[in-house]
Amino acid sequence: MELKNDTLLKALLRQPVDRTPVWIMRQAGRYLPEYLKTRAEAGSFMNLCQSPELACEVTLQPLRRYDLDAAIIFSDILTIPDAMGLKLFFVTGEGPKFEHPIRSADDIRNLPRPQIDESLGYVMDAVALTRRELGGKVPLIGFSGSPWTLATYMIEGGSSKTFSKAKKLIYQDPQMAHMLLEKLAGTVTDYLNAQIESGAQAVQIFDTWGGALSSQAYKEFSLHYMAQIVSGLKRESEGRKVPVILFSKGCNTQLEALADTGCDALGVDWTITLDEARRRVGDRVALQGNLDPSILLAGKNVIRREVGYTLESFGQGDGHVFNLGHGITPDVDPEHLSALIGAVRELSPGYHS
Repeated sequence: MELKNDTLLKALLRQPVDRTPVWIMRQAGRYLPEYLKTRAEAGSFMNLCQSPELACEVTLQPLRRYDLDAAIIFSDILTIPDAMGLKLFFVTGEGPKFEHPIRSADDIRNLPRPQIDESLGYVMDAVALTRRELGGKVPLIGFSGSPWTLATYMIEGGSSKTFSKAKKLIYQDPQMAHMLLEKLAGTVTDYLNAQIESGAQAVQIFDTWGGALSSQAYKEFSLHYMAQIVSGLKRESEGRKVPVILFSKGCNTQLEALADTGCDALGVDWTITLDEARRRVGDRVALQGNLDPSILLAGKNVIRREVGYTLESFGQGDGHVFNLGHGITPDVDPEHLSALIGAVRELSPGYHS
């Protein structure tokens, strides 16, 4: 099926475009009343994730409201640990939890590498269904968490502010930490390749907690495994290149090393300007980002102004995908996202020849 709008894919590959494409991390989520309705009908978050029809529905909801340049499949990064037997569940107000978190070296040794088609087939079904429903309107992005980020949840048993258990493992028993991360890297590679084979036209790796590590530990326990995944990914499908985006939050000191992984684009958070990021990585990769999500809580004039600053910071030329520096928050007025997208549409053509 012909892709009617391939602006995102071109921008990720630093090819000429006539405007800056825009999509938003967590664009299908709790800030949308239609999402909340579907989530209530599903009965639980896991039911929502594990139903291809409902996952497809919430993936498409923001595209009915907004003139976005991509859909991103609705799922959760913790589906992989769930498929490995840790049994994911969610507690209202507390977030994700595992019934069987990793508590010993034997837990790591006994951790299975799941068969993707069997244990995560519902994600592939959602990808295939969503591609059909999109009808070539915009590309579909697949995603996964990074091995380090997944490991933090698996070891801590859920969210954490200090990551003390995960950090204790990497410093006290690095051999077992590497065994866990190696299993996760292989599984993530299989998972993303299966999404590509099912119809994903770009993929993103979310390294949400890379910034919790020291520089040396980051290179050993996070960056190394993301580079391994990138090297194992299928990079072409349906006669087109499949761009790979790495988003490593809080890791701006590592931009050069991230660009060296062989990825096509780097997601950038709001703690660095795009002109500095662009100066440091040159023309090796595209850049994605990097508006502070909190700006969407301000008025529409402020949003338009800040969109202008972000576009100006990247400057003239191709290789920029407009996005937030992290996911949109549940307290955002949907009309404010409309103002952001409208501003990108209006202001960005001036930066492309």
